[in-house]
Amino acid sequence: MPPGIPEFILISVHYYNLQSFLLSSGYFAGKRKAESEVLSKNPNSGVVLRPAFIYGKRRVDGFEIPLDLIGEPVERILRATQTFTKPLSSLPASYLILAPPVNVDDVALAVINAITDEDFLQ
Repeated sequence: MPPGIPEFILISVHYYNLQSFLLSSGYFAGKRKAESEVLSKNPNSGVVLRPAFIYGKRRVDGFEIPLDLIGEPVERILRATQTFTKPLSSLPASYLILAPPVNVDDVALAVINAITDEDFLQ
């Protein structure tokens, strides 16, 4: 770890219980390799977050894209129905539909907790 950097946090990708042949292809293989490097080089201070679809407001070329208009209701519905949909989670790739989206503020809070809370890594 470079001097002065106590933690390394990588925001990666949710694996959505995909088939292993999909996870071994380019995008996911690259993500797993990056995760491995972070954790091997920073065994006591590396954190990998694997959120599902992250929603919030996004600015692209001066335009605001309100991803929260889709993400927030979908998150609420999926969280409210988790009890009923849990049996479906064993189906391959079911998390593509069943993994609740994550608010960007919640991801940011997880990053802050990883940096400031000593118990977070344990």
